[in-house]
Amino acid sequence: MSRKKIGLLVMAYGTPYQKEDIIPYYTAIRHGRKPSDEQIENLARRYGAIGGTSPLARLTREQADALAERLNAMQTNNEFHTYLGLKYIHPFIEDAVTQMRSDGIDEAVSLALAPHYSRFSVQSYIDRAQAKAEELGGITITSIKSWFHEPQFIHFWRQAVLSAFKEISENERDQTVVLFTAHSLPEKILKNGDPYPQQIKETARAIVDAAKIKNYAQAWQSAGKTSDPWLGPDVLDQIRLLHKKEGYKHFIFCPIGFVAEHLEVLYDNDQECRALVESLGASYHRPQMPDTDPLFIEALASAVLAACRSHVSLTAKG
Repeated sequence: MSRKKIGLLVMAYGTPYQKEDIIPYYTAIRHGRKPSDEQIENLARRYGAIGGTSPLARLTREQADALAERLNAMQTNNEFHTYLGLKYIHPFIEDAVTQMRSDGIDEAVSLALAPHYSRFSVQSYIDRAQAKAEELGGITITSIKSWFHEPQFIHFWRQAVLSAFKEISENERDQTVVLFTAHSLPEKILKNGDPYPQQIKETARAIVDAAKIKNYAQAWQSAGKTSDPWLGPDVLDQIRLLHKKEGYKHFIFCPIGFVAEHLEVLYDNDQECRALVESLGASYHRPQMPDTDPLFIEALASAVLAACRSHVSLTAKG
């Protein structure tokens, strides 16, 4: 039996591939407004501190390819073909949809490499993909809004946290706090009942229950530099508060809103947060990010197959 050809549109934020991409990339993020010289210098410094460029571009491609490979091994009804669509750098989401249509794809599933849904973030990916599909005609995209509840995603973080605890002597584990973080968003999302903060909270709680974590807290990180207020508490403020109130000796950082090693983890966490933690006389711990871990890829594949089962013309079966 021949397999049905299905497009797998993997969407992500994107990152500069090289130093020359920093200005156009951040100009796109700023809706066409070029960053100031001071902002550009700060951005270049941050990238320089993690080696010049982020590994995110490579990891995003590897995640997309690994997902398609796993999907094609799990079932025999559909043959998934990967298309990578990025929000702020090439290949853009619209480019990926155009390529799918050019390749004769008439049905596709889209998934953003962000576990939690927000109208401010993930919905913008979906809207761009759907708008291009409607413009071109002849292609239907089933969009996955969130997948934070996938058991293998929670299991990945359970194992990651437990591996970090192994680095800490048993007599100091009661003096350890697990700090769950995610990218902050503007507070205005709360006015319309955006589910993003609640989904982050549910993810943290699920990991706490699965790993039987005694001490934990949640914070927001990497807020944008705008005049609008962003979700808090900020991670640096939370570190200071936790140390002042509880005197924790160990901080385990779990950036559950992210799925790969990149600037916000390698710099904001591993350098800024680490520096603060160590200045307080405590120890910083941060387990490996999901990247292409089999548990993580399995979680993504499960989400895609569930979407296929919910759509009458997509007949994939797990």
